[in-house]
Amino acid sequence: MLYVIAYILSLLPFRILFAVSDVLAWLACDVVRYRRSAVRGNLESSFPEKSREEIRKIEKRFYRFLCDYFMETLKLASMSEKKMRRHLKVENIEEINDAVEKGQSVTLYLGHYCNWEWVSSLPLHISSAARCAQIYHPLENKAFDRLLYKLRTRFDANNIPMSEIMQRLVRWKKEGVPTVTGYIADQAPGLNIHLFLDFLNHETGVYTGPERISKFLGAKAVYAHMSRPKRGYYTLRFIPVSGNVKKDKMFETSREYFRLLEENIREAPQYWLWSHRRWKRPRSMFNAFHGDKAEEMLSHL
Repeated sequence: MLYVIAYILSLLPFRILFAVSDVLAWLACDVVRYRRSAVRGNLESSFPEKSREEIRKIEKRFYRFLCDYFMETLKLASMSEKKMRRHLKVENIEEINDAVEKGQSVTLYLGHYCNWEWVSSLPLHISSAARCAQIYHPLENKAFDRLLYKLRTRFDANNIPMSEIMQRLVRWKKEGVPTVTGYIADQAPGLNIHLFLDFLNHETGVYTGPERISKFLGAKAVYAHMSRPKRGYYTLRFIPVSGNVKKDKMFETSREYFRLLEENIREAPQYWLWSHRRWKRPRSMFNAFHGDKAEEMLSHL
């Protein structure tokens, strides 16, 4: 029933959906003040060089984009292949297809930047030699989880829970099938991590699982750089991170990913997910949790 409602709403033209988005953005920012303290705090600590006025402008633009993102994601329910290709321009796809045609898997690093949900349409552009997949955390609300699952698999991408990723990738590797797997690796990890780095003016603990999996696969790693030339339209291009992660020093790929992500964010800060409490587990919490073992866990640094 939820999907039927989403589908009916998705039939509305973008201009109407964006008009609704404008109202929702005003409500979220100025009336409900949805996570506004988190948004403002994240922006101020990430860009200490910016004035209060500049921070407020980014904040306003962020709420407008966030509501646009929800409307655009809803639109996935009915968007045709032709329309998706028009609204998401994919450049230099040969970076991916050259690898998979040679039998090499590809790790696609993304951030919560621009409309990451639309990247699930990549199977429209990827060689049929590859299996396309994306990793996700199942939602506690089962109805919304099923809705997002249907939206994310509309263009034949495999939507894989994090708990099943190794099982699935190992099976495809044994079958000799190259994979193109997307990881959104910029969210806040737990305390069992092995790497801190400088990211947006913070000492930041990060996930390194995608790099470890890539080493196992001998994968090529690319960063999915996204931009938004105008409302409802995106451009996606691939920036090489590593030709073969297996040959790189440990965590070299993760460091380069976060460098590229920060560069991307600084181009247009309003398109990153500032409402997420990204730095809720600082290094001090990590040290307190692990005690004497903390330094040993980070001994590679």
